[in-house]
Amino acid sequence: MAASTKNALRIAFIHPDLGLGGAERLVVDAATELVRCGHHVDMYTAYYNPNRCFEETKTGGFVVYTAGTWFPRHVFGRMLALCAYVRCVLVAIQISWRCFIEGPKSAYDVIIADQVAVVVPVVKLLMPGAKTLFYCHFPDLLLTKRESILKTCYRAPLDYLEEITTGAADLVLVNSNYTRGVFAQTFRRLAARGVQPGVLYPAVPIPPEPELREVNANWRSELDFELAQFINGGTMFLSINRFERKKGVILALKALHELQLRRGISAVAAGGVADTDWPRLVVAGGYDPRLPENVEHLRELREAASQLGVQGSVRFVPSFTDRQRALLLAACRAVLYTPQHEHFGIVPLEAMAAGRPVVACNSGGPTESVTHGSAGFLCEPTAAAFANAMGKLMNSETAAAMGAKARAHVEAMFSRRAFGAALNSYVHGLAARPAQQSGGVGAVKG
Repeated sequence: MAASTKNALRIAFIHPDLGLGGAERLVVDAATELVRCGHHVDMYTAYYNPNRCFEETKTGGFVVYTAGTWFPRHVFGRMLALCAYVRCVLVAIQISWRCFIEGPKSAYDVIIADQVAVVVPVVKLLMPGAKTLFYCHFPDLLLTKRESILKTCYRAPLDYLEEITTGAADLVLVNSNYTRGVFAQTFRRLAARGVQPGVLYPAVPIPPEPELREVNANWRSELDFELAQFINGGTMFLSINRFERKKGVILALKALHELQLRRGISAVAAGGVADTDWPRLVVAGGYDPRLPENVEHLRELREAASQLGVQGSVRFVPSFTDRQRALLLAACRAVLYTPQHEHFGIVPLEAMAAGRPVVACNSGGPTESVTHGSAGFLCEPTAAAFANAMGKLMNSETAAAMGAKARAHVEAMFSRRAFGAALNSYVHGLAARPAQQSGGVGAVKG
């Protein structure tokens, strides 16, 4: 092994854009946990902004290196996938060059890539001594629309390349059983070869009870004054997602409108007394002004809130720090998670770890993480269904009881220690394989 001790390995990560999304959260957790297990870890990426990143990228015990930043992220707003492929290949070349310059002692035992599989054969060509692990969050070819013949022609070679290069990895992992099923249906050539990815669920830190009590006591004083006043005036539901259309946040707005209609009618029937526990919504999420969709969708959501007549009951928080996330979770009654067919979804875990129940769509990853009726509610993606669940959680005792069960569930199943132990086992098993058993089988038994 290249590492200095018997059980320690030298491990490198390749990730395209080290921002604040769920994929970034997973690789940062993975790097942090592998450091805790005693490995030497380096992170390589084509984009990293120390002012817009997860704190562990600065405190997690690993170093972040950038390469390929000079290559554009898109060409006039198009060809994002192709540009990401090129940027990640440049990152892989940078890793091999650095290992060559610094000598054999700097060689890596395992290189972990995610999102962009095209780096796998590049790594195997330039660093034949390293084993490759590819973490498939979800097949990229399913995440893009093909609105024209030109787009279809553009995507065809990229789609083919994605399947071939994914299968070149020595080990493939996915984030849920749902994704594992989609993987088999999508990459039929790999399935025919017997490639069966292992499942490694993402994880979240479990805040200790004293920390939860502290944020519960301080959210009113630490959040922006106007936002704290807004939250304090009623029952706040929280949506946390990137400002992307596929996240379905408009469903949360429609559900709020439906719930307010019902409670308004109830108030009138009770004698016209104003409802002092009026439901409201905070929409917070990753926002990057470099991305046109983020800018456009935030505007669309503001317009939708106005058209629904709930603009006075909604606040938007584009981007936030880890501390602000914790304060918002402390301030909310429950978290609304609106994406459909989500590959896994880290937000429900974060909410449950903070002792907050989750209302999510009854599809994809949340069906494996949210226990219906105990840790939250799994609903059809309609305003009526979400409003029904939100109405039940307007009862603070009901919400508190479900929140306690949700927290216990996450502690048992989705802690970072459990995630780190599983990943460490995969990595050690991969590094120990004889070279002839790692020639692009890309599969894991069991």
